[in-house]
Amino acid sequence: MISFLRHALVDSWLGRVIAGLLFLAFVGWGVGDVLSNIGSERADVIVRVGGQTVTTNDFLSAVQNELQQVARQAGMSDPSQLPVATRRQAAEQVLQRLLMQSEITLSADRLGVTVPDAAVREEVFGLPAFKGPDGRFDRKLFDSRLQQIGMTEARLLELIRADLAVRALIEPIQNGARAPETMVRQAFDFDAQTRTIDLVRLPLTAQAAPVPDAAQLRRFYDNHPWLFQTPEFRHARVVVLSPDSVAQSIEIPDAELKKLYDAQASKYHVPETRSVQIVTAPSQTRAQAIADQWKAGADWARIQADAKDAATVQMDNVRQTGIPSVGLANLVFAAPPSDLQGPVQVDTGWVVFKVTQVTPPHDTPFDAARQELREQMARGQAVELIGQRVQKLQDAIAGGGLDHIPDNLGAAAIAGSLNARGMTQGGEAAPIPASPALRQTIIDKVFSQAKDASPTLVQGPENGWFAVAVDSITPAQLQPFDAAAAQVRAAWDEEARRHAANVAATALYLAARAHGGVSAAAGGQQVEHPAPLERGRAVEGVPDELARLVFRFDKAGQTVMLDGADGFYVATLTAITHPDPGTQAMRVGRIRSGLSQALADDIGMTYAAALQQVVKPKTNMGALKSALSSVTGAGSAGETSP
Repeated sequence: MISFLRHALVDSWLGRVIAGLLFLAFVGWGVGDVLSNIGSERADVIVRVGGQTVTTNDFLSAVQNELQQVARQAGMSDPSQLPVATRRQAAEQVLQRLLMQSEITLSADRLGVTVPDAAVREEVFGLPAFKGPDGRFDRKLFDSRLQQIGMTEARLLELIRADLAVRALIEPIQNGARAPETMVRQAFDFDAQTRTIDLVRLPLTAQAAPVPDAAQLRRFYDNHPWLFQTPEFRHARVVVLSPDSVAQSIEIPDAELKKLYDAQASKYHVPETRSVQIVTAPSQTRAQAIADQWKAGADWARIQADAKDAATVQMDNVRQTGIPSVGLANLVFAAPPSDLQGPVQVDTGWVVFKVTQVTPPHDTPFDAARQELREQMARGQAVELIGQRVQKLQDAIAGGGLDHIPDNLGAAAIAGSLNARGMTQGGEAAPIPASPALRQTIIDKVFSQAKDASPTLVQGPENGWFAVAVDSITPAQLQPFDAAAAQVRAAWDEEARRHAANVAATALYLAARAHGGVSAAAGGQQVEHPAPLERGRAVEGVPDELARLVFRFDKAGQTVMLDGADGFYVATLTAITHPDPGTQAMRVGRIRSGLSQALADDIGMTYAAALQQVVKPKTNMGALKSALSSVTGAGSAGETSP
């Protein structure tokens, strides 16, 4: 539930909860032998620590949040694109974090740490999620938000009280941790150093492919049969129980929807908003110089780069109340768009600004918002109902398979043929009623389950459950040579171009190593000089894998060759630059803070590990395996016994 709240309430109290538990930073799987099976545990409990429990819902919600963050850091829009090993590591780290949180909560209780009602009340009143437009605690909004996520007031207060107790116990232990300056400087040099390269690319499209004769094409067809097969198709029946499917079965009276509509008035009655670029300078003279530069045609990027002694900020679609300075807010919302304003002095200093966009106020009537409100409330309630309906669905499957599923469970059922990519025989995506992650898990199950095997209920990602029955299998078949002739020729051409590019790249690589780099060995080939490379920062035209290889070199003059999807790359490292820490004080400060926090995390981890010796956590291995399988989608999915 804690992780669900974190997902449901943006800028909510949970962000502060997590901030207060920084020692629970993600660590490697360290539970090991302290976990032991408990045969009589509830099916939805993964781990028990004394009276504290980690439920399947707690775990999966926390894992999904973490995977979304990991995916964003990796530049991916969909967490399901992450490698299986990465997803599993994240799941194991989240479980360790939840275990430690339970340990600390239990320890605080044993030590008699008490939290007065006044402290809980102050915490609740200070949470942004429960404040109205006037910035004060709003009881109606409070009730609405709790109803929205299906939580009682008593449960919320219990969670907040436990968190305050944990903070009172842990924060004094961690205070004072500070990273040594030698460590800070070494970390800065590792993070901030840049590398420059000379690069030659050999794209496949630039290579000439010889014209093959009939015998060569036939031989290529015979040697690569897997390229010219029709895929295996399986006919399966699938039943899905998920928050989305359950939400479709929930009826919510208009009166309840109207209450939520009123509670979210700021969302549906939006005043005028503006996008604005603001520079706050230390003096009128400096502000005037910035204004002159701006008027002369400098764009926003140039203004930001040059105004290092000033504060620059871009605020997109901000309301008047969202600008911290009342005086500046009045000026911004009175200014005509696109005209440079200032310098003018406000309470924050001398400012120059430009309004780049004005969005007029607009209202969304209740009738137009009804469906969104219904989905919002229904999904919040569905998350809580899933646990109750899983057992009923499991009993129904055990009693009659997939042909006798009650209509009142909110489960969705489909049947049809699909291949391992989830496509029908007509070339369309199979209409599986599930999120992308759950959909992929279901497809994997269809293609790992034996024909006519008894269906069993399986837990998937995002708190979804499903069962599969495979009725028939149409094996993959090799297409006749004549039918696949066009595919054979295209595949042969691609193979020939890749071979030609490989030969040219290998020759250049060997020559570059012998003669001091690609610039000296390139001959008539074009040598590129990309922008300096930094760790973790993409540079246009340089594959990420090539950049990682370059950062493995320890001296200039070394050459690397990369086989990429679109061709080959040969690059020589020409220089390694070590920036002066004195020129990047903010970056050094961030690194110092991060390392100091890591030391504090280690202290907290050591304390939490010691607590595990007092009350050893116990796990329900069946539930854990099922949950891990649903996250990774690898291997056999965890199944519940009927």
